[in-house]
Amino acid sequence: MLAAGARVSHHLRECDSQFGFGLTSGLTSFPVVLFPPIWSRKPTSNFPSISRRSQPRGVSFFCSIIPSTSPGEIPVISDSFGSREDDREVSVAGGIVALGKFDALHVGHRELAIQASTVGSPFLLSFVGIAEVLGWEPRAPIVAQCDRKRVLSSWAPYCRNSAPSEYQIQFSSVRYLTPREFVEKLSKELGVRGVVAGESYRFGYKAAGDAAELVKLCEEYGLGAYIIKSVMDRNQKVVNSTNSMERGQVSSTRVRYALSIGDMKYVSELLGRRHRLILMAKGLEGLSNSRVSAPKSCLLNLAPKEGLYNTCFVCTSDEDLIPCRVVIDSTHVHIEMDDIGTRHPVGTQNYLSVEFDHEGA
Repeated sequence: MLAAGARVSHHLRECDSQFGFGLTSGLTSFPVVLFPPIWSRKPTSNFPSISRRSQPRGVSFFCSIIPSTSPGEIPVISDSFGSREDDREVSVAGGIVALGKFDALHVGHRELAIQASTVGSPFLLSFVGIAEVLGWEPRAPIVAQCDRKRVLSSWAPYCRNSAPSEYQIQFSSVRYLTPREFVEKLSKELGVRGVVAGESYRFGYKAAGDAAELVKLCEEYGLGAYIIKSVMDRNQKVVNSTNSMERGQVSSTRVRYALSIGDMKYVSELLGRRHRLILMAKGLEGLSNSRVSAPKSCLLNLAPKEGLYNTCFVCTSDEDLIPCRVVIDSTHVHIEMDDIGTRHPVGTQNYLSVEFDHEGA
């Protein structure tokens, strides 16, 4: 495992001791509704209807069954994406919030959003400023900040044609909250109607609360609680992680590992889509012809390992795909496109977007 992956594992361990992002064992002491496996699920699938009458004292517990499954330095982009709690124009009141740390927006995160959409308006609720508070080494995101809305929009067909929205809370404002205080904040301050979390979700100061306590506290505060099983990595590749909670589930750690070895097929399976690399196009030469070379300082998110990638696509502003080859070296990203004709690879936001197909380096 490369150093980046090791840092991810360190971050997860430290988060376990500070606020609940750890992974623990599942639960079996609550009624279960079985949902179709995510690996076989198709967009616009019909989900079981959920009757509020069947919820014991206002709380439900659901599980979905998932089959096993220097020069050129990248600038670190702020993690302040989505809407924050101080944004008065956006509210999660009455919504169903999925809880987690949504760095990669991978298939496990998508499953949380799917379950949230079955009972209400889906939101992804996470925390901003974790790295700064805990003193983590800055790193490039897996999904560029400017690309997150597109990814979430692509989930709409899975989520009853309702694209999830992001809502973030300053980590410093919740770091020392007990599990009860955190659920109280969700209920009384944010006004959410329910929460969705993975079976191994932990929360509260020093990760004191687990999924069972989340269900219990939500019951007390009149919130719905929907717990799902972890989406497992079907490949079960061995990731050298010191995270004691690693059980083979799909995770951002595994996505970073797959990128670090240049296995783009594996990356696509974990993400549920092709990985898209975003570059700032301002000042780049060659955008009017078929060859572009960009320094890594232009990257807005994490690139795969150095090497040649023969099957890639430059994405135009209208999402047209221009076949290309990509070479990544220690300082630059080199893109050689097929004949672009009248198509222009840069959209109105001055970003150059490149997607990697299943062929690895």
